[in-house]
Amino acid sequence: MTAWRRDFHAHPELGFEETRTAGIVADLLKQWGIAVEDGIGVTGVVGTLTGTRGAGGNRAVALRADMDALAMPEATGAAYASTVPGKMHACGHDGHTAMLLGAARWLSENRDRFGGTVHFVFQPAEESLGGAARMVKDGLFDRFPVDAVYGMHNLMNLPLGTIAVPKGAVLASSDTWEVTFHGAGVHGARPHLGTDAPLAAAQFIAALPMIVAREIDPLQAAVLSVGHMAAGARNAPNVIPSEVFLCGTARAFNEAVRSHLEARLVEVAHSVATTCRVRAEPRYIRRISPTVNHPAQAAVAFGAAQASAGALAMDDHPPLTPGEDFSEFLAERPGAYVWLGTGAPAHPEGVHHNPHFDFNDEALTHGAAFWCSLVEQELA
Repeated sequence: MTAWRRDFHAHPELGFEETRTAGIVADLLKQWGIAVEDGIGVTGVVGTLTGTRGAGGNRAVALRADMDALAMPEATGAAYASTVPGKMHACGHDGHTAMLLGAARWLSENRDRFGGTVHFVFQPAEESLGGAARMVKDGLFDRFPVDAVYGMHNLMNLPLGTIAVPKGAVLASSDTWEVTFHGAGVHGARPHLGTDAPLAAAQFIAALPMIVAREIDPLQAAVLSVGHMAAGARNAPNVIPSEVFLCGTARAFNEAVRSHLEARLVEVAHSVATTCRVRAEPRYIRRISPTVNHPAQAAVAFGAAQASAGALAMDDHPPLTPGEDFSEFLAERPGAYVWLGTGAPAHPEGVHHNPHFDFNDEALTHGAAFWCSLVEQELA
């Protein structure tokens, strides 16, 4: 698993470009006698294995690993560092792929440990490009029917080998919003002759925290953040621009809060525009739904965690605000998403989506063991 992981790390591929990674995955699965179908959701791979324990096992489960890297340079200095400029595995998907391969190999050699069918789902383009949705659209669960689907992600602030299973919300929705304020540009010394789009933008930005602080239940959580602003020209500070563009991100852990953020952001944009005598053009783009575990599958996953991790199994974990398109799978089938503890990062900046990130290879056996234990629990 370490050799596979480091090879993937040295040859990172972005979303929907994972042809080399997918090819290696498919070849290995075939070597182990696992049926393979590729090209699902562009570059996705699904391996199918049926156990021999007992008779009449007709249940099926899916285990998912993501394969894509990020468009950023690497600064780890590792011997197996990225060989592709501007691309690196900065989130641990190389480790996720290696762990699921390790579990697939072990299960293929121990088919008498389970009955029923397990589908090993190697997903492309998790990082913001909608790989899960593409696989679903491509008939993933029609072609490979399952009773439950499971995902796993590394988490560095948990002790090495920990398996944490959130009971409800795991990760937030991840949506994008845009607002353009259209005014009448004018000389900055004579503002009364125009309408001030920057003023409207400033009031809108100031109003965003009000939506979260005064309209969302304090026991819930929500985020509205501005990530980009564009207006005017640096060499023309005496001109009030006629247009200001803002965009940012919105996060929530349930659909009710998510819908409230969408509705109020649009209303506030129009209200501020009216006050400032300009026109607002808001747009809210729903991208990734909240990732919320199903109770029954979370209980099964915790049982598997106890079997594989012992005292390092955790039956809950606070939700986190990043997004994850595994939610697309959970919208189609019941399932659960778990955290694998990989220990404190060796580098002080070794966090996800950071040039210094590197997956801890010591966690590989822990993750693969959990997958094997989960299959034995689900397909006993």
